[in-house]
Amino acid sequence: MNPSNIRVDEATRRLHERLMHVSRLAAVGEMASGVAHELNQPLAAVANYAQACERLLGLPNPDIEEVRDALRQITAQAVRAGDIISRLRGLTRARESLEQLTDVNSLILELSDLIDSDARLHESTCRFELASGLAPLNVDRAQIQQVVFALVRNALEALNGQPAGQREVVVKTSRAPDGDILIEVCDNGPGISAEIAQRLFDPFCTTKPAGTGLGLASSRTIARAHGGTLEHRAAPPRGACFVLRLPPPSRR
Repeated sequence: MNPSNIRVDEATRRLHERLMHVSRLAAVGEMASGVAHELNQPLAAVANYAQACERLLGLPNPDIEEVRDALRQITAQAVRAGDIISRLRGLTRARESLEQLTDVNSLILELSDLIDSDARLHESTCRFELASGLAPLNVDRAQIQQVVFALVRNALEALNGQPAGQREVVVKTSRAPDGDILIEVCDNGPGISAEIAQRLFDPFCTTKPAGTGLGLASSRTIARAHGGTLEHRAAPPRGACFVLRLPPPSRR
């Protein structure tokens, strides 16, 4: 291969990696309020259990077993807060692609706490319909989580104009007849106009006032890098559905 072509390919690869990293940071930045709320819960619990310990130990005959139980709760809540931070770091970390055999359902469930907290912030619900018995895929876990995370965030934001109590996002997994694994993120919002649908995956195309327009573009780049596709379709009777299709290792 021509050395100049090698340099161009390497420069293109590095540009894609930087764009994907910027997209991850933008998505996490947009959900900062939800993350703060999710961290406040275990931190508030730690403070409450610590105060309970102080109160119990101040009694003339403190119940040591009750104090031990409060200390165990402090440990559990601190671990929970640490897990939330670890998941965020995994989403924002810039690194080389690392593919490994992965159970798709477990990959999605690792995001469930972050997704649920963001759904509550948007006064919405998120339901998971994960098919059993799916074959493992050879994927970069962090990159596929980035795609799922971005699609769920877009779906939640699309519901902002809908009545509270009727806003729902569904994350599904299934096996296609050809053996591909499908990850679908669907909402019951207003859907996407035909005009926007034509440019949906173009870089910098966005309907958000403060959006970067990189989320869907980088998500499709990740799908293609895994030998898959990312497509949009309407979700009758209303709403939008994004389908991430990933092939098994034998077909890549």
